[in-house]
Amino acid sequence: MVKIGSYTLDSPVILAPMAGVTDRPFRQLCREMGAGLVVSEMVTSDVKLWNTRKSRLRMNHSGEEEPRSVQIAGGDPDMLAEAARLNAEHGAQIIDINMGCPAKKVCNKAAGSALLKDEKLVSDILDAVVGAVDIPVTLKIRTGWDHEHRNGVTIAHIAEQSGIQALAVHGRTRADAYKGEAEYDTIAQIKQSISIPVFANGDITSPEKARYVMDYTGADAVMIGRGAQGHPWIFRQISHFLETGEHLPEPDAVTRLDILSRHLNELYQFYGEVMGVRIARKHVNWYLGSHEHGADFRRYFNRLEQPKEQQAAIKHFILKPDQADDVSSFMEEALL
Repeated sequence: MVKIGSYTLDSPVILAPMAGVTDRPFRQLCREMGAGLVVSEMVTSDVKLWNTRKSRLRMNHSGEEEPRSVQIAGGDPDMLAEAARLNAEHGAQIIDINMGCPAKKVCNKAAGSALLKDEKLVSDILDAVVGAVDIPVTLKIRTGWDHEHRNGVTIAHIAEQSGIQALAVHGRTRADAYKGEAEYDTIAQIKQSISIPVFANGDITSPEKARYVMDYTGADAVMIGRGAQGHPWIFRQISHFLETGEHLPEPDAVTRLDILSRHLNELYQFYGEVMGVRIARKHVNWYLGSHEHGADFRRYFNRLEQPKEQQAAIKHFILKPDQADDVSSFMEEALL
């Protein structure tokens, strides 16, 4: 059993926070599909920016299962502490601090994985945030800044000493971004050096890979990011495999259609039809990315402007794949 403070997770498979991906509809779907914990998109620590529509949507946790984990990002200890306090007041039950994002627009503001360069600042931030709230605080990091500065073990010690309740580690450095393959030796070293739960993250896209990474690193849980895009049922599959050693079958066409259709409806309701239609496009691209005729369909789908058109299109495409090579004719039928 994985514990974060007083919370016990019902599965050791966790959804990683991803900007532009882990919105409320996707988080709720992944929980339904077996994720033991889902973490929000990162919220800026600059509370002056919280009045934007994007921030308001990111902070919307209505109807979500407990525990509700909210990730915050920034580089100023006092601002991060204030952001943590306010998020706790708004319903967050776990605060996660982002020191893992490699994006330039984040690192250029001395946030995300850029913070790993300054171990004193890391300590100041963690002390400030942990001291500001009476709910658990977790941390997400990378193995270091670059291959010559893999200071993940040092950061892990700082985190444990500061009162961090769990540590997620992505098996790449900041310099790697998402290139190359994740390495797990540093994660194993971190796990051996601290007593708080460690979550292994990076390139975990199958039940077998999850089992391998947990065995190799000794991690308490695995954190799934890009592997869940278009495959939210991966949480159920990994959890079942970890527990039984047996594989669950891939969902059939009817099941996949039901999952995708409900996901799109949630997007329309959450964002409104105009924005929901636009956001639906990237999710459908992920769902159908490996399909033999997916590229042709996606080009067509990305031009659709109405929810009913999108829903009709995916229904016809998923249930009648033998007609997928003739996009124009099957869409004429779909929209009748």
